[in-house]
Amino acid sequence: MSSTHYETRGHTALITLAVPPVNGLGAALRADILRALDRALADPSVQAVVLTGSERAFSGGADVKELGTPLVAREPRLPALIAALETSPKPVVAAISGVCMGGGLELALGAHWRVARADAQIALPEVKLGLLPGAGGTQRLPRLLGLEAALNLIVSGATVPAAKLKDTALFDEVTDGDPLPAALALAEKVVAEGLPLRRTRDRALNEPDAEAFLQFARNTVRASAGPYPAPLKCVEAVALAVSKPFDEALRLEREAFLSLMGSPESRALRHVFTAERAAGKLPGVPEGMLLRPVNAVGVIGAGTMGGGIAMNFVNAGIPVVLLETRQEALDKGLATIRRNYENSARRGKLKAEQVEQRMALITPTLDYASFADVDLAIEAVFEQMDVKRQVFTALDAVCKPGAMLASNTSYLDLDAIARGTGRPRDVIGLHFFSPANVMRLLEVVRGAETAPDVLATCMALARRIKKVAVVSGVCDGFIGNRMLARYGAAASGLINAGALPQQVDKALQAFGMAMGPFRVGDLAGLDIGWATRKRRAAEAGVPLQPSVADRLCEAGRFGQKTGAGWYRYEAGKRDPLPDPVTEDLIAAFRREHGHTPRAIGADEIVERCIYALVNEGARILADGIAARASDIDLVYLNGYGFPAHRGGPMLYADTVGLPTVVRALQRFASEPGADVSWQPAPLLVQLADSGKTFN
Repeated sequence: MSSTHYETRGHTALITLAVPPVNGLGAALRADILRALDRALADPSVQAVVLTGSERAFSGGADVKELGTPLVAREPRLPALIAALETSPKPVVAAISGVCMGGGLELALGAHWRVARADAQIALPEVKLGLLPGAGGTQRLPRLLGLEAALNLIVSGATVPAAKLKDTALFDEVTDGDPLPAALALAEKVVAEGLPLRRTRDRALNEPDAEAFLQFARNTVRASAGPYPAPLKCVEAVALAVSKPFDEALRLEREAFLSLMGSPESRALRHVFTAERAAGKLPGVPEGMLLRPVNAVGVIGAGTMGGGIAMNFVNAGIPVVLLETRQEALDKGLATIRRNYENSARRGKLKAEQVEQRMALITPTLDYASFADVDLAIEAVFEQMDVKRQVFTALDAVCKPGAMLASNTSYLDLDAIARGTGRPRDVIGLHFFSPANVMRLLEVVRGAETAPDVLATCMALARRIKKVAVVSGVCDGFIGNRMLARYGAAASGLINAGALPQQVDKALQAFGMAMGPFRVGDLAGLDIGWATRKRRAAEAGVPLQPSVADRLCEAGRFGQKTGAGWYRYEAGKRDPLPDPVTEDLIAAFRREHGHTPRAIGADEIVERCIYALVNEGARILADGIAARASDIDLVYLNGYGFPAHRGGPMLYADTVGLPTVVRALQRFASEPGADVSWQPAPLLVQLADSGKTFN
């Protein structure tokens, strides 16, 4: 079956791309477009060609699933297809609606004329995947927009409406409605008037100050690109449009594209792109399942977390009932939400009337009875099982049948919470990350009895409030915090062995982590981890294992909020300052427990901490807590500051090689007194031995 539709309208051949949803330019579609073009060229009654897509998409560009596979090189490759359009002896007009991005825009650049709907979305976003436009985009777009405008679009990867480019040579006409009639009329006009073909490659690029601008662009991009090579490669590729003949520039552009395709940074960004799409595929939940309505949400707790959760829904236009137990706490929470919105207004992100509109969507209350009509209730109360159960008992009594009951717990047993209600199928975990109105990650915790439609509804709701949602099973800490415990234990072990907090943080931040573990601890509050460790020890019926972190807490050093934790903090400032008091506590702990300090390098710090994450991630996969390794990567990229250019801990392990990770873990596990958690996870060993990877 063809992936294009071919028909004639008078003396014009109309070729329509028909691969929903976005007409991705996979191998089959490329071949069918060329086949349709050849058919039009061979038909003497056809005098012009119009190429179009659907209302939703002209073309979203390359089929990302084919990147890095043999299919991407199958003929006709995209550059060859574009050349066929551009060298067509019959005029080719592109009619553009919806998405026109990446290879889709490059395809349109091969046409001789272009007509676009005003709201068509135009972009060359390859840089966001660690790539550059590899099918002539860096050469043709500057000839149509000018050097500066084209470079800005290519380096930023930004999407702009066609209307914004109305007065450029990129479009010959911009329409308010369907562009197809205008494109067909233009094709007839070109034939009737015998207009010469306008090949973009033949347009002169007149830029007298090109070299000065390009040097400025190089300096600017070099300073802001961070670990990513693609932005600067984009500048150099665009520069070829000035310095090289067109065909040579195309060849060099393609070489740069293929070089970036093989880079670890691009592999990581493409992995993230596909991982986000895969995360929505839910085992045991059929696609197209009827979702429950969510027209009103109740939030219990107006503190930092509860207020942030409420803002997510209000931002999406969903009314929120916000409950607190005391009027003072409720007033304080509302004031904080208003202040957040007013700060956004001062930065120009909201208008004053939008602040009032959003605040008007919040109904404050001190009475659970106000939750009678909500479709979803989310608790954000103290992280203690007895408190959670009291809240769910109250919700069970007042919420209507079919209302979903969600816990924001970050560690506790969701199934135990659900068993305390008469509707365990309606109970789910929605673990937001602080600040909840900023952080993208949402762990959606699927209980043993959570109904499939509840899970599907919450995943769809996550997209509605612009979260990256990942499904987790029930275990202590779920995906993120269960792994974080091993990461923290590895960091703590390094302190015992001879490292200092600032040394560990520096090494991991150089690796790319947004913040080292000891800075994170001070920011979050060391008392939170202290309470968790005590809870776990009590639940296990074992004594609390001594640690330097507990010594700090016993001394009242809880982090930034008390002015001292692992670091000290000057009044009104958040800069972490190394503290001799901490170093004395560490030294005393080492003496007391027989730890002889040794020199520890940055490489060992990274290995121990990151491989600890990987090892626990493998156990989480084997336990069925996460459905796929890429879900774990999404959790750490979006909730824990893992560097995006490394693709997440599981992809990083694939990159360095699983046998390398296993050997390192075996080395750590063989050390005297090593914790049993250093033993390589069976799944990790199995994959390494069979030459396989996580992703």
